[in-house]
Order: sequence, then structure tokens, then C-alpha cells
Amino acid sequence: MTHVLVERRGAAQLIRMNRPDKKNALTRPMYAAMSEALLAGDADPAVRCHVFLGVPGAFCAGNDLADFLAVAQGHEGGLEVWSFLEALAGARKPMVSGVDGIAVGIGTTLNLHCDLTFATPRTEFRTPFVDLGLVPEAGSSLLAPLLIGRQQAFALLGLGEGIPAERAMAMGMIYQVVDEANLEAAVFSAAERIATKPAGALRATRDLMRAPREELFQRIREEGAVFAERLKSEEARAAFLAFMARKKG
Repeated sequence: MTHVLVERRGAAQLIRMNRPDKKNALTRPMYAAMSEALLAGDADPAVRCHVFLGVPGAFCAGNDLADFLAVAQGHEGGLEVWSFLEALAGARKPMVSGVDGIAVGIGTTLNLHCDLTFATPRTEFRTPFVDLGLVPEAGSSLLAPLLIGRQQAFALLGLGEGIPAERAMAMGMIYQVVDEANLEAAVFSAAERIATKPAGALRATRDLMRAPREELFQRIREEGAVFAERLKSEEARAAFLAFMARKKG
């Protein structure tokens, strides 16, 4: 079971993270399923927009640390993560996300790639990479300073400071804050509006607005190399083990 639901809603392809018992912490099979969905949706002319959703109260709690701990202890794996990040950065069609509640790590950085992000008032965006002995991923070290400025990006990526939804909207990190009951309706309303636009003109406009893709891919590769090195560091191992001990306590 991959814990990712993929379905069509009109011209939108919905990719829903659905592992509520773990607050949508992402496993390698979940990354693989989302990569496959993005690539398939981009190849399907009937799909005009990708939509990312989680479950009530949890968009995504970040990476499953058991997976990361296995890599840190010398086991192979992790290619599914980087394949998803490249599919995300290379997506040819608009992406809309609806975020409710927990949005940690990739649960935050995924949204930096989206063209429209809606979030609920109880949402907080947080990236505790440094606290785990790691570095930012998903091209966020490039995208976050472009979107919100270097100092706000340092607070997010370096300090791991949580950013509530209203503040995220004020700084231009997300599009709109809506209440929990209206989140999915707002997301799919936006997706329907996207689907009515001339596809070629919208694609060209989107490409012009985005950071050059090769620069973004290069940054993802650079982050990935440092991330992999840090993942096997004593700092990261100690942080993961402390985290797992707290969970068991």
C-alpha cells in the first residue's frame, strides 16, 4: 500500500497523501507513486492541472524518519525521493495545493513549486532540516529566497522557524488562507479556472515566471549531494535517534 490516492476530478489530477495515522509522513513508495502520477498527468492531454492534498489536520509531516535512519545507518535507498523532486521541478502543468494543519519539511517545500497554494488558519509551515543535522531540499535554498527574501528564508530554512498561514500569505509564500470547511472547494475552483485557460498560453506564461529549470535542477542536485553526506553524519544520526527515542517515550 503506497498511501497515495490518485484520481481525476474533471480536468484536474488529484494526488492525495493518505497516511493519516502517521500524519502523512512520506515513505519511499509514496514518493514513487507521486512521481509516477506527475509524469503520467503531464503526458495526458486531458489533465490540465495537478492538485496536491493531504488529510484533515495533516498535509504532510515530512519524511518518514525510519527511512532516513536506514540510509544513515548505511543501507541503500532514497532514489525515489530525488526522482520525485525532479518530477516536481519539471512538472509541465500548473500545480495547486491545499494545506491543512501540519506542513513539515517536504510538506512545506513542495508548496514552493506550486503555482497556487491555499492553506487553513491552523496551518504552520516548518522546515527543521538543520535541527536534524541536514540541509534544505527540493530546491528550497533557491526558491525560498526568491519568493520571500533572504532573511525570511533564513528564518524558515536555517532557524526552522514555524510560519503560520496568515504570515505565509502576507510574505507571498502562499496564495490564500481559507477555512477548513472550504479548503478543497477553493482548491478545485482554482483548478477549474486553470482548465478554462488556453493551455499553450498558460504554459508559456508559467515558464516565463518560473526560475530557469536547469538552475533549479542543478540546485536540487547540489542540495542532494550535501543532504546525502549530511544524512550519514554523526549530527544527523544523533538527531534521528533522539527523535525516535522521544517518540517511544
